[in-house]
Amino acid sequence: MMPNIDPRTLKNMMAKMGMQSEEINAQRVTIECADRDIVISSPTITKIVMQGATSYQISGDVSESPKDSKIEITDTDIKFVEEKTGIHDIEAIKDAINKADGSIADAIIALSG
Repeated sequence: MMPNIDPRTLKNMMAKMGMQSEEINAQRVTIECADRDIVISSPTITKIVMQGATSYQISGDVSESPKDSKIEITDTDIKFVEEKTGIHDIEAIKDAINKADGSIADAIIALSG
């Protein structure tokens, strides 16, 4: 908040400027990024509406963790790679697909070469 200003006075000033604020009670906030997740525990969240735009101010205990980039490999994928390469070792096929970041074509090329 602002120094030397009573919170009630500040809220009245904000209302006169057309700003509305609301405290939101939450246990955790998760922000999902492409490469990581940001988790804010025990958050203090303030929703602010001003001139029709809504924004959120969030503070709390922040932790980050890298995304688990798990590739889903279906039975259809495995059968297709088996047919194209003649390789019947399922674990080798799964390993090749994972190393190719899920690209079936690249996995077939790697197993064929």
